[in-house]
Amino acid sequence: MTDDPFTLQRRTLLLSAAGLALGSAARGAQPAPVPAAPGKIGDFDFLAGSWKISHRRLKKAGGTDWDEFPGEATCWTVLGGVGSIEELRIPARDFSGIGIRLLDLEKKVWSDFWVNGKSGVLAPPGTTGVFRDGVGTFEADDVDGDRPITVRGVWDRITPRSCRWHQAISRDGGKTWDGNWFMDWVRA
Repeated sequence: MTDDPFTLQRRTLLLSAAGLALGSAARGAQPAPVPAAPGKIGDFDFLAGSWKISHRRLKKAGGTDWDEFPGEATCWTVLGGVGSIEELRIPARDFSGIGIRLLDLEKKVWSDFWVNGKSGVLAPPGTTGVFRDGVGTFEADDVDGDRPITVRGVWDRITPRSCRWHQAISRDGGKTWDGNWFMDWVRA
């Protein structure tokens, strides 16, 4: 089966983005400690394909008002399951970005990076983590202003037709978590 020129160009772009993520990871922020359970090739295969996404995000940190909006994504498994690329699109917000997930084969841990389409810059820090009992948990230390925080992204409720990603922030070293973004994915 031969890919059309558009598909080949897109694949080249996505693989280049993955290479940039690897290089930035080597120079960038420190990831959270490596979890005990090993990551493995193909952990993100469930994400390959086209998706419709329902977003629910807090309007303001510590607030109670939620912003709800639709989105969509196309995801690819790359490098034989060692990587996963996500192109996220939110047309109503004129927003797009790329999620790049890569498995460090030596350490057996996944790194998850984000590139905002408006800047084209890899946003540090990438989160690191693994899947345990069907749930992928990824964390990184970051700062909010001058205050240290821990950011956690979780993939759960994974079925052949749907999944969920949600994000939470801890301001007390992981004792408590404040959920601030929920994305419910359904296959397109």
